[in-house]
Formats: sequence, structure tokens, C-alpha cells
Amino acid sequence: MEKVKSTKFAHLVDRLAVKSESGLTNAQLMLNNFDLKPVEPERRQWGPWNFAGFWIADSFNINTWMISSSMIIVSNGAGGLSWWQSWLCVWIGYAIAACFVVMTGRIGATYHISFPVLSRASFGIWGALWPVFNRAAMACIWYGVQAWIGGECVTLMISAVWPSYTRLPNGIPNSGTTTKDFLSFFIFWLCSLPAIWFPVHQIRHLFTVKSFVVPTAGISFFIWAVVRAHGIGPIVHQPAEAHDSQLAWGMVSGIMSAIANFATLIVNDPDFARFACKPKDALWSQLITIPVGFAFTSFIGIIVSSSSTVIFGEPIWNPLNLLQSFLNEGTHSNRAAVFSIAFAFALAQLGTNIAANSVSAGTDLTALLPRYLNIRRGGYICALVGLVVCPWNLLSSSNNFITYLSAYSVFLSSVAGVIISDYYVVRRGYLQIKDLYSAKKSSPYYFWFGFHWRGYTAYIAGILINIVGFVGAIGMPVPAGADYIYRLNFFCGFLVAGTTYWLLCKFFPVPATSDVWMEVGDQIEDPSMAYNETSSEYDEEIAGGKGVFKDGEVGESGKFDLEY
Repeated sequence: MEKVKSTKFAHLVDRLAVKSESGLTNAQLMLNNFDLKPVEPERRQWGPWNFAGFWIADSFNINTWMISSSMIIVSNGAGGLSWWQSWLCVWIGYAIAACFVVMTGRIGATYHISFPVLSRASFGIWGALWPVFNRAAMACIWYGVQAWIGGECVTLMISAVWPSYTRLPNGIPNSGTTTKDFLSFFIFWLCSLPAIWFPVHQIRHLFTVKSFVVPTAGISFFIWAVVRAHGIGPIVHQPAEAHDSQLAWGMVSGIMSAIANFATLIVNDPDFARFACKPKDALWSQLITIPVGFAFTSFIGIIVSSSSTVIFGEPIWNPLNLLQSFLNEGTHSNRAAVFSIAFAFALAQLGTNIAANSVSAGTDLTALLPRYLNIRRGGYICALVGLVVCPWNLLSSSNNFITYLSAYSVFLSSVAGVIISDYYVVRRGYLQIKDLYSAKKSSPYYFWFGFHWRGYTAYIAGILINIVGFVGAIGMPVPAGADYIYRLNFFCGFLVAGTTYWLLCKFFPVPATSDVWMEVGDQIEDPSMAYNETSSEYDEEIAGGKGVFKDGEVGESGKFDLEY
């Protein structure tokens, strides 16, 4: 009987396994499956316009709108910035973020691998699991935040059709939310589930649709508010409340808030860029579209909020609160307009959640348990975690919102610093792709028991430079110097981690590097990752410091791609 039960259990476990290449060892099954392998040419379907549409679509979301608003409302406890100072911070912040995005995205677009795989080169085959888990956890939490905002859009849509929905009795007192708001959150969450089903290389169509629908709604909202106010409102003439050093640090904080908003997308971009037809398709399209798209959205948010001062007697920075004010006027035209714009914002939140959170968390969770998880299953786990967290607490005030964004970037900036330093400075663009899927001790990325101590040392150094300031950000007394460092949290974490990693690799060299710039991603088609009968010869070539080009020529010092 016990044997029968054991057999049935083993059969069930086998049925739960996802698609992977045959011939892989048990160790390799913990490193590889269909969603983790390099993208073959048939699935490289993202061209430059797909990336442009992706970022145009992503820029039109409520989170972007609220960041510029937060800069004007408050700046580190001091007075806020003027509208043009806030907008300048947006331009600078997102331009810098775009540079980081294309740097990580180039790795994915060249070698067609995702973040969990490329991180193995700098953190080790098994050591990469921690930064992957770290990003997956953050993406799941952020999924809940974006879904909560999407739920607010659902509330507006339902209220525009059935005004009595706003009077729904609250059956969950003392929870931080209400039955109405939680029900709307659940409806948005439930309606988001079908979008997780589609493969990554196909969801570019969602962003294409969103890039037309959502900007149109945003521009319509802009025109509607300006016409109702008979002008752009007084906020554009309002001077900054912060002065001198407060003004300078206020602008620094505004720039860092914009960059922090991209913390996950900076390390996440290879997950999408690996589907690029050519590496250059993921370069200029992203470098230009990101600052332009996000600055345009922020400008609309600032002007619409300025117009609200004339219409309702006070500035309303949250676009959903402004839509609610229009809805409270009760006219049929207002209700129709609010429903349409709220629907567009809900679509914006859906696309942002899929791009920034669902796909990244799904890819990360796939890497944590590749034998049983793929991006689709990981995406649904992410959605489940987003359902059970309490995202409304993070959005209770602009200070909470900015603090969360800053804390979010502390950890990911350190990861980005190590990865970018490893690829661009230490390895000079050279990766041995098959070894990123190898659990053999002879792999150049196996390091020490699968962990790269240089990468971890640099990663911890990048966190430590900000940790005291983070404690101060949540209300504990800390030295003023720590607070100033923390205001530059992403840069400090990135530079300290990247520099530390470079110095450690300089004094303690790592294998599989190049003395000249050497990207060999064009040789990747659909490689087999299984060990074969020539594996012993392959190991000898690595140990002996020989590399073989795809055409069979012998390279120098083991620093060129091996024929597999």
C-alpha cells in the first residue's frame, strides 16, 4: 500500500513538472527550463516600435502622476517644489533611469537571457538565488500596490454607473480599508488574471493597445480640466515653498524618487529585452521614449492638478480623487467621461502591473524552482501574494509613498551595481552562455560552492552605505551625514557596489573574462544545455584555458565562446 501511494505521489510530482530539455541532470533541472533558456530566433519578435510602445504605455499610470505631485506637496519635511522644478526633476530622473535601463537591457538583448540567468555570472550559479528572491518578493508586494490603485479605478467605473455603490455598508471596520474599496480591489485583481496567461513575447500587443488608448484618455482629461478651469490654473504661477539648501535637497529627492520608481524596471529590463530582434532595437527606442513619455505624463498631471484649484477650490493631486470630484457633480456627461477615463487608467494599471511586476516576479520565481514553475505559474503566485498583502497602508500619505520607493531602491541599486560592473567593466561584454546553466564545479561561474563571494561582498557594501539613512527615513534618529547619503540612495548603492566589485575582481581575478570588448551573443541560436559525451573534453578545455570559436578556431586564454 505504501509503495502504491509513493508511486502515485511520484507520478503526481512528475505531472506538475514544466517543460524542459531532455537529458538534463537533476542539478541542471534546478537551473533550466523553457522560460529560462536563451530565447531562440523564432520568439525574438520585439522591434524598436514595440519597445517604444511598451514605455509609452507604461508611462501613463497613476504612480507616475503621483510622483510629480508628491514633489510639489512635500520634500523631506520641508516645503515643496514649484511645478517647473518638479518637472525638471522628472526629466533628469527618468533620463538617468533610461541610461540604467538600456545598460541592463543590452545584456538581455545581446545574449537573449533574463535577469535571473545573467545574475549568475556575478553572484554565482546558486548565489544568484538570493537577489532573484529579493526582487521577486518586492515585485509581489508592488503588484499589490498597483492592483490596489487599479481597484480605485474600478470604484470610479462602478460608481459612474451605479452611484449607490459609494454607499455600500462597511463590513470590515478597523482594517484600514472598507468593503467597497476591497471589493473593487478584488474585482481588478480577478480581471487581471487572464493577462498573466499569455507568453511574454506575445503580450507586446497589450502594450500596443495601451499606448493608443491610455494617452488618448490622458490628453482628453487634460483638455477637459483646462477647459473647465478656463486656463491652466494658479499652480504654474506658484513659487517653490522650499528655499536654499532645502530647495537643493528637495530637487535631489525628487530626482531620486523618479529613479526609485524605476528600481525594479532597471534590473527587470532583460526579461523583455531578450525578446528583441536585434540588440540595437532595445537601445534608442528605450533611451528616448522613457524620459519623454514619463515627463509628458507628469506634465499632464501637474497641469490638471493646477486646474483643479480653480474648479474645486483646492489642488487635487491624485487623478482618481479629481475624477471623484467630477463624479460628485452628478451630470450625465461627467459620469460618462469619468467612466471612460477611469477605464483607461485601469488598463494603464493592468499593463504596468504585468510589465513591472507579474513578468519579473514570474521570471524570478521560475529561477527559484525551474522544475515546477514557469513564468505563467510564477505570475499567478505573484498575483496571490499581491492579494494578501495590505497595499493601502503604503499609499496612506505622500511621505509613506516616497519612503517605500526609496527603501525599494536600496536593495535593487546594489544588485544593479554588481551586475553592470561585472558585465561592462570586468568581463567586457563576454559571457559563456552554456556555463550559466551548468552545475559543474568546473564552470567559471560556479565559484565557491556556487556562490561568488566578490559579488556578495559588493552587494552588502552597497546596502550598508544606505542602511543607517534608511533607519532615519522610517523615523529613528540618525546622524545628519547618514541622512544626506540616503537621499542619494540609488547612486550610493550603485556606485559603492559596482566599485567594490571591480576592485575585488581586480585583486582577485575571475575566470571567463576578456581583455577587449567581446560580445558574442550573435552566436546564440537554440543551444542545448544538456551534458553530452564530449563533456570531459569540454572540461579539459576550460581547465586548460582554451576556447573555441563557433567556426572551430582556437581562441586566446580561454576568453572566447566555446563550441557546445
